[in-house]
Amino acid sequence: MTETTKITPADLEAKFRDIQGQVDTVAEDGKKKAVVGGSAVAVILLLIIYVLGRNAGKKKSTVVEIRRL
Repeated sequence: MTETTKITPADLEAKFRDIQGQVDTVAEDGKKKAVVGGSAVAVILLLIIYVLGRNAGKKKSTVVEIRRL
């Protein structure tokens, strides 16, 4: 027959520490991905703002011709 063993507080603590370690690892990976994604979005926004500003600076201005009679 199978032998049943009692669960001790040390067993519970060890399992909780193991789970906490896994959660910390997943959280760090998520933070790294968020930082990379945020940086990419910031660069794209800066490029869009640059291009729009550059186009706004190229507006045509009035040309005045001076002719001698």
